[in-house]
Amino acid sequence: MVRKAIESLYKDKCSIVEYRSYKKANKSTGQKEFTVLENQPCKLSFSTIKSNIETASAEMVTQVVKLFIAPEIVIKPGSKIIVEHQGRTTVYKNSGEPAIYPSHQEVMLELFDGWS
Repeated sequence: MVRKAIESLYKDKCSIVEYRSYKKANKSTGQKEFTVLENQPCKLSFSTIKSNIETASAEMVTQVVKLFIAPEIVIKPGSKIIVEHQGRTTVYKNSGEPAIYPSHQEVMLELFDGWS
């Protein structure tokens, strides 16, 4: 019942992409992107955190982005997460282990800046 209520808030969609090794035709190993999940319902949540550090001009503010998604979905560390939110597509990566609950999981995201 709780899961159904949370999932009713999922208005966004995401795709999960992993960077994996594969065997080339010449038997050497290469690396390429593999999409492991597409158009998965999810929800993005944004919050801001004020830092105790102040500069001469302003207080430091950081935006925190969190993805809410079904608990059985496995998102490996370093995966690329492409999220469509309110008509805009943004590419993120997960930053750390998710918080997993019976009804959902919460994955902290950061902007994707290339494969590590």
